[in-house]
Amino acid sequence: MGMKRLHVWLTKEEIVPERLVGAAAVVIDVLLATTTMVTMMERGAQRVFPVGSLEEARRLRRELASPNLITGGEEDGFKVEEFDLGPLPDEFTEEVVRGKDIIFLTTNGTRAVRYAQPAGQLLLGCLRNAPAVADYLNRAAVEDVFIICAGSKGHFSYEDFLCASEIVSRLDLTGVKMNDAAQFAYDSAQNRPGEVFDALRRGRVGRYFMENGLRELLQFVGSVGDASTVVEVKDGQLRLLLESRC
Repeated sequence: MGMKRLHVWLTKEEIVPERLVGAAAVVIDVLLATTTMVTMMERGAQRVFPVGSLEEARRLRRELASPNLITGGEEDGFKVEEFDLGPLPDEFTEEVVRGKDIIFLTTNGTRAVRYAQPAGQLLLGCLRNAPAVADYLNRAAVEDVFIICAGSKGHFSYEDFLCASEIVSRLDLTGVKMNDAAQFAYDSAQNRPGEVFDALRRGRVGRYFMENGLRELLQFVGSVGDASTVVEVKDGQLRLLLESRC
């Protein structure tokens, strides 16, 4: 049994939880939630809990009561005042995260993860691990695959769709039925000129990064294939399915 149907959803608001039951789903929030969470796992975090609200983060912090606990993330683009760290992957160095538990909240990405929990298998996708995710899906015994762009508060996000197109373009689509967004993602990858980084910096958030001295961070985010890590969300926390060789 292999993939028979491929769906791309352009925002988390398109998620229909009951349609995900028994399917494989990939949540994408390139700038920055899924990139940062994949990086945390690469760098040796023990447990990572993506949460859907500040209230959930506070409750979980009380329940875990762990001396090895780190809180991180953002609300509306700003670091949460009571958290230890913000949303950037370079804040979560190996020295900071190895062996630690992390509660992570973002405006779009972690909420998309929470909404997609009914999926039979839920993966995290970013540009850095897009080839690894596609390879994993090509080998998975699943008929329905949903690629979910977190978007930005209900609006289309350039970089999330860019990542979706990178994943879709690497899938074996022989005999697969696609929705319009999946077909457009495939066509976009075939017709896109230049490097992914050149495309990434043209989006609204990419332009903001470039204009505010964050080119190096954007290059890290846009390094397609630099991570061969595949991360699953299981029982509310992240776990490694395939560990990066990088």
